[in-house]
Amino acid sequence: MGSVDIPRESWATRAGFILAAVGSAVGLGNIWRFPFQVGQEGGAAFLAMYLLFIVAVGFPAMLVEFVVGRYTNRNPVGALKQLGSGVWQYVGWIFIATGFIILSYYSVVAGWTIRYFILGLQNEYLADPEASGGQFLELASGLDAIFFHALFMAIVVAVVAAGIKRGIELAVKVMVPAIIVITVGMAIYAFTLPGAGEAYSYYLSPDFGVIAENWTSILPAAAGQAFFTLSLGMGAMITYASYLDEDRNLAEDGAIIVGFDTSIAFIVGLVVFPILFTAGVDPGDPGAGAIFISLAAAFGDIQFGWLIGAIFFGTVAIAALSSAISLLEVVVSYLIDEKGIDRKVAAVGIGGGLFLLGIPSAWDLVLLDLFDLFADQILLVFGGLMLAILVGWVVSEIALEELSKGIGPLGSYGTVWIWLIRIPVIVVLVVALALGVVEYVDFLTGTEEGQFGWWLEENL
Repeated sequence: MGSVDIPRESWATRAGFILAAVGSAVGLGNIWRFPFQVGQEGGAAFLAMYLLFIVAVGFPAMLVEFVVGRYTNRNPVGALKQLGSGVWQYVGWIFIATGFIILSYYSVVAGWTIRYFILGLQNEYLADPEASGGQFLELASGLDAIFFHALFMAIVVAVVAAGIKRGIELAVKVMVPAIIVITVGMAIYAFTLPGAGEAYSYYLSPDFGVIAENWTSILPAAAGQAFFTLSLGMGAMITYASYLDEDRNLAEDGAIIVGFDTSIAFIVGLVVFPILFTAGVDPGDPGAGAIFISLAAAFGDIQFGWLIGAIFFGTVAIAALSSAISLLEVVVSYLIDEKGIDRKVAAVGIGGGLFLLGIPSAWDLVLLDLFDLFADQILLVFGGLMLAILVGWVVSEIALEELSKGIGPLGSYGTVWIWLIRIPVIVVLVVALALGVVEYVDFLTGTEEGQFGWWLEENL
């Protein structure tokens, strides 16, 4: 029980919950990050390892968050207070902090997608990659970026303020099917492009020699992408599951969500790589702005690229919205459950705070990277690791009993799930956290252009 005893909302339909969870996962990793992660890590070899980790790490970890949310019927802070004692009761704050920080700069990135949607309608994509990069730098920071950051955040606040049934559930029932239909349609279009054959060979024919040669980078990258793309480690799935009834089969719902999410990521690859190969653009160009530089340049170089680009970036904007509302709901649900604050007041207040926190990210890309690396590679992974340890080793009996509701006796399947959490999931998260800390320290102290140490020297 939380500190304030108030009636909780619930999902009106099973489809509403599933679509909301799919929507939460799709925008954060699938359309913005996934294709370029594949490009940077060797194409099909990375795809093969990513799919393996989706099954071995992502699905078990998703059930962990579902079990915690439904058992407690509370936000991450209230859930961990109810489940744990001592230091464990404070772990929930990690999820609140993670969601708050991620959404502050994610809103800025989402604002870019709206801006690039408008660029497409104006037929202003630049075919030259260098010119496209300059265009991105001009639009991705400053007053233009702040305006679209504000616009996107206002839309997110409006949806969350309307509530679970009339806001979030209604929105995702429109947005997620639209994402699926548009991406499938674009994949069919991409199949007709001259570079499709070469792209499919790169994307779908794994060279396992590449895995053997580069496994130290491919394995943690694939495991991390599998974790991030399912929107785990930030409290969103805990919060969404807290609005569920006890008779729901969590394993079945989780499998459907993972299946939809992974399918969308896979289809996005079928869209992006034929476009890049047709335009002769390197699929492995790195950086937060890769999709806005490389892909925008490709759109500027192909027939009807302005229209295809507008559709693509419009889809990314929709996916970003479906993710953002889940992140805002994490923080809003805390204020409702624990403080008794009205939903509309909480949504507007938190949304305003997020807008202010996001202004530095909208003003300078280095500051966006400062927030992004800290949240994605440290807070996100650390929160997921702590939750896996708690469920796998401390409250495993409670977790197994909760998972069995709506399913029946778990038998050996329950044992397999718990041991997947106890060993492979925890090991993967420990490795990912260690690598993330090393990378963040390097970013903070590095003096090369684009690193925070360089930025401090330039601005202080």
